[in-house]
Amino acid sequence: MNDIDDRIAAGVATLGQVLPNGASGQLARLLSELERWNRRLNLTAIRDPREMVSAHVLDSLALRPYLEGTRVLDVGTGAGFPGLPLAIAEPQRQFLLLDSNARKIAFVKHMIADLALGNVTAIQARVEDLTADRLFDTVLARALATLVRIVELCAHLVAENGVLLAAKGKYPAEELADLKKPPADWDFRVIELQVPDLPPQSRHLVKLQRTDRS
Repeated sequence: MNDIDDRIAAGVATLGQVLPNGASGQLARLLSELERWNRRLNLTAIRDPREMVSAHVLDSLALRPYLEGTRVLDVGTGAGFPGLPLAIAEPQRQFLLLDSNARKIAFVKHMIADLALGNVTAIQARVEDLTADRLFDTVLARALATLVRIVELCAHLVAENGVLLAAKGKYPAEELADLKKPPADWDFRVIELQVPDLPPQSRHLVKLQRTDRS
Protein backbone atom coordinates (compact mmCIF):
# COMPACT_ATOMS: atom_id res chain seq x y z
CA MET A 1 0.00 0.00 0.00
CA ASN A 2 2.89 2.39 0.73
CA ASP A 3 4.12 2.10 -2.87
CA ILE A 4 0.65 3.04 -4.14
CA ASP A 5 0.45 5.90 -1.62
CA ASP A 6 3.78 7.22 -2.89
CA ARG A 7 2.71 6.94 -6.54
CA ILE A 8 -0.50 8.82 -5.82
CA ALA A 9 1.34 11.54 -3.88
CA ALA A 10 3.91 11.96 -6.66
CA GLY A 11 1.23 12.09 -9.35
CA VAL A 12 -0.86 14.61 -7.45
CA ALA A 13 2.21 16.81 -7.03
CA THR A 14 2.91 16.57 -10.77
CA LEU A 15 -0.66 17.70 -11.43
CA GLY A 16 0.06 20.71 -9.20
CA GLN A 17 -2.70 19.78 -6.78
CA VAL A 18 -3.01 19.51 -3.02
CA LEU A 19 -5.28 16.91 -1.41
CA PRO A 20 -7.09 17.14 1.93
CA ASN A 21 -5.51 15.37 4.88
CA GLY A 22 -5.92 11.61 4.57
CA ALA A 23 -7.12 11.73 0.97
CA SER A 24 -4.13 9.90 -0.52
CA GLY A 25 -4.74 7.04 1.91
CA GLN A 26 -8.40 6.93 0.89
CA LEU A 27 -7.42 6.80 -2.77
CA ALA A 28 -4.98 3.97 -2.08
CA ARG A 29 -7.72 2.12 -0.20
CA LEU A 30 -10.06 2.62 -3.17
CA LEU A 31 -7.57 0.96 -5.51
CA SER A 32 -6.88 -1.87 -3.06
CA GLU A 33 -10.59 -2.66 -2.86
CA LEU A 34 -11.00 -2.31 -6.62
CA GLU A 35 -8.25 -4.88 -7.14
CA ARG A 36 -9.91 -7.23 -4.65
CA TRP A 37 -13.37 -6.92 -6.19
CA ASN A 38 -11.91 -7.23 -9.68
CA ARG A 39 -10.85 -10.79 -8.95
CA ARG A 40 -14.51 -11.80 -8.70
CA LEU A 41 -16.52 -9.28 -10.71
CA ASN A 42 -14.29 -7.90 -13.48
CA LEU A 43 -15.16 -4.26 -12.83
CA THR A 44 -12.31 -2.82 -14.87
CA ALA A 45 -9.88 -4.14 -17.48
CA ILE A 46 -6.90 -2.66 -15.62
CA ARG A 47 -5.65 -5.14 -13.01
CA ASP A 48 -2.36 -3.72 -11.79
CA PRO A 49 -2.87 -1.18 -8.95
CA ARG A 50 0.17 0.77 -10.17
CA GLU A 51 -1.48 1.24 -13.56
CA MET A 52 -4.74 2.11 -11.81
CA VAL A 53 -3.00 5.09 -10.20
CA SER A 54 -2.48 6.83 -13.52
CA ALA A 55 -5.39 5.43 -15.56
CA HIS A 56 -8.05 5.84 -12.86
CA VAL A 57 -6.98 8.12 -10.00
CA LEU A 58 -4.78 10.69 -11.73
CA ASP A 59 -6.88 10.63 -14.90
CA SER A 60 -9.87 11.50 -12.71
CA LEU A 61 -8.09 14.19 -10.72
CA ALA A 62 -6.94 15.86 -13.95
CA LEU A 63 -10.57 16.99 -14.31
CA ARG A 64 -10.59 18.64 -10.89
CA PRO A 65 -9.65 22.20 -11.98
CA TYR A 66 -12.64 22.31 -14.34
CA LEU A 67 -15.38 21.48 -11.85
CA GLU A 68 -17.85 24.27 -11.21
CA GLY A 69 -20.40 24.87 -8.48
CA THR A 70 -21.32 22.58 -5.64
CA ARG A 71 -23.49 19.90 -7.29
CA VAL A 72 -21.71 17.39 -9.53
CA LEU A 73 -23.17 14.46 -11.48
CA ASP A 74 -20.94 11.68 -12.81
CA VAL A 75 -22.82 9.89 -15.61
CA GLY A 76 -21.74 6.33 -16.43
CA THR A 77 -19.41 6.29 -13.45
CA GLY A 78 -18.60 2.58 -13.81
CA ALA A 79 -16.54 1.57 -10.79
CA GLY A 80 -16.62 5.16 -9.55
CA PHE A 81 -14.34 7.07 -11.89
CA PRO A 82 -13.94 9.97 -12.06
CA GLY A 83 -16.53 10.56 -9.33
CA LEU A 84 -14.96 8.86 -6.32
CA PRO A 85 -11.45 10.38 -6.62
CA LEU A 86 -12.97 13.80 -7.23
CA ALA A 87 -15.30 13.46 -4.26
CA ILE A 88 -12.37 12.47 -2.05
CA ALA A 89 -10.39 15.48 -3.29
CA GLU A 90 -13.35 17.90 -3.07
CA PRO A 91 -15.28 17.16 0.16
CA GLN A 92 -17.06 20.52 0.01
CA ARG A 93 -18.90 19.48 -3.17
CA GLN A 94 -21.83 17.06 -3.41
CA PHE A 95 -21.53 14.22 -5.92
CA LEU A 96 -24.13 11.93 -7.46
CA LEU A 97 -22.64 8.88 -9.21
CA LEU A 98 -24.85 7.19 -11.78
CA ASP A 99 -24.55 3.91 -13.68
CA SER A 100 -26.96 1.29 -15.00
CA ASN A 101 -24.66 -1.63 -14.08
CA ALA A 102 -25.74 -3.18 -10.76
CA ARG A 103 -22.35 -4.75 -9.96
CA LYS A 104 -20.47 -1.53 -10.49
CA ILE A 105 -22.90 0.54 -8.43
CA ALA A 106 -22.66 -2.09 -5.68
CA PHE A 107 -18.91 -1.51 -5.59
CA VAL A 108 -19.37 2.28 -5.56
CA LYS A 109 -21.82 2.05 -2.65
CA HIS A 110 -19.37 -0.25 -0.83
CA MET A 111 -16.61 2.35 -1.21
CA ILE A 112 -18.86 5.21 -0.11
CA ALA A 113 -19.53 3.31 3.12
CA ASP A 114 -15.98 2.00 3.50
CA LEU A 115 -14.45 5.46 3.16
CA ALA A 116 -17.29 7.22 5.02
CA LEU A 117 -17.85 9.65 2.16
CA GLY A 118 -20.68 11.87 3.29
CA ASN A 119 -20.68 13.93 0.10
CA VAL A 120 -21.43 11.08 -2.34
CA THR A 121 -24.61 9.26 -3.39
CA ALA A 122 -24.75 6.42 -5.92
CA ILE A 123 -27.77 5.43 -7.99
CA GLN A 124 -28.33 2.55 -10.39
CA ALA A 125 -30.28 4.06 -13.30
CA ARG A 126 -30.08 5.10 -16.93
CA VAL A 127 -29.26 8.76 -17.38
CA GLU A 128 -32.21 9.34 -19.71
CA ASP A 129 -34.53 8.19 -16.91
CA LEU A 130 -33.00 10.42 -14.24
CA THR A 131 -34.87 13.46 -13.01
CA ALA A 132 -33.60 15.97 -10.46
CA ASP A 133 -35.34 18.56 -8.29
CA ARG A 134 -32.20 20.68 -8.60
CA LEU A 135 -30.06 20.60 -11.71
CA PHE A 136 -26.30 20.10 -11.58
CA ASP A 137 -23.58 22.74 -11.82
CA THR A 138 -21.22 20.19 -13.39
CA VAL A 139 -22.12 17.04 -15.30
CA LEU A 140 -19.24 14.65 -16.03
CA ALA A 141 -19.16 12.02 -18.76
CA ARG A 142 -16.01 9.90 -19.12
CA ALA A 143 -15.77 7.49 -22.07
CA LEU A 144 -19.57 7.44 -22.25
CA ALA A 145 -20.56 8.09 -25.88
CA THR A 146 -20.00 10.51 -28.76
CA LEU A 147 -20.23 14.20 -27.92
CA VAL A 148 -23.55 14.62 -29.71
CA ARG A 149 -24.98 11.63 -27.84
CA ILE A 150 -23.62 12.90 -24.52
CA VAL A 151 -25.46 16.19 -25.07
CA GLU A 152 -28.64 14.30 -25.98
CA LEU A 153 -28.42 12.16 -22.83
CA CYS A 154 -27.30 14.76 -20.31
CA ALA A 155 -28.52 18.21 -21.35
CA HIS A 156 -31.69 18.00 -19.26
CA LEU A 157 -29.59 17.64 -16.10
CA VAL A 158 -27.23 20.62 -16.59
CA ALA A 159 -28.14 23.84 -14.80
CA GLU A 160 -28.67 26.94 -16.94
CA ASN A 161 -25.18 28.27 -16.23
CA GLY A 162 -23.66 24.85 -15.64
CA VAL A 163 -21.01 22.94 -17.56
CA LEU A 164 -20.94 19.57 -19.26
CA LEU A 165 -17.48 18.00 -19.13
CA ALA A 166 -16.82 15.18 -21.60
CA ALA A 167 -13.54 13.35 -20.97
CA LYS A 168 -12.08 11.88 -24.13
CA GLY A 169 -8.95 10.07 -25.26
CA LYS A 170 -7.36 11.39 -28.44
CA TYR A 171 -8.53 14.68 -29.94
CA PRO A 172 -12.12 13.96 -31.08
CA ALA A 173 -12.06 15.86 -34.37
CA GLU A 174 -14.99 14.09 -36.04
CA GLU A 175 -17.18 14.34 -32.94
CA LEU A 176 -16.46 18.05 -32.67
CA ALA A 177 -17.43 18.56 -36.30
CA ASP A 178 -20.77 16.84 -35.65
CA LEU A 179 -21.28 19.02 -32.58
CA LYS A 180 -21.02 22.16 -34.74
CA LYS A 181 -23.91 21.13 -36.96
CA PRO A 182 -27.30 22.85 -36.44
CA PRO A 183 -28.88 23.56 -34.06
CA ALA A 184 -25.44 23.88 -32.33
CA ASP A 185 -26.89 24.87 -28.98
CA TRP A 186 -23.62 24.38 -27.08
CA ASP A 187 -20.35 26.28 -27.11
CA PHE A 188 -17.25 24.26 -26.37
CA ARG A 189 -13.53 24.36 -25.87
CA VAL A 190 -11.08 21.47 -25.91
CA ILE A 191 -8.41 21.13 -23.24
CA GLU A 192 -5.47 18.77 -23.60
CA LEU A 193 -4.92 17.07 -20.26
CA GLN A 194 -1.46 16.15 -19.04
CA VAL A 195 -1.85 13.02 -16.92
CA PRO A 196 1.30 11.65 -15.24
CA ASP A 197 2.52 8.34 -16.74
CA LEU A 198 0.05 8.49 -19.63
CA PRO A 199 1.22 9.27 -23.19
CA PRO A 200 1.12 12.89 -24.41
CA GLN A 201 -2.01 13.89 -26.35
CA SER A 202 -3.85 10.79 -25.09
CA ARG A 203 -6.35 12.66 -22.92
CA HIS A 204 -8.62 15.57 -23.81
CA LEU A 205 -11.49 17.32 -22.08
CA VAL A 206 -14.34 18.94 -23.96
CA LYS A 207 -15.98 21.64 -21.85
CA LEU A 208 -19.48 22.48 -23.06
CA GLN A 209 -21.79 25.33 -22.07
CA ARG A 210 -25.11 26.40 -23.48
CA THR A 211 -24.86 28.97 -26.27
CA ASP A 212 -25.73 32.48 -25.12
CA ARG A 213 -28.32 33.65 -27.65
CA SER A 214 -29.14 36.94 -25.90
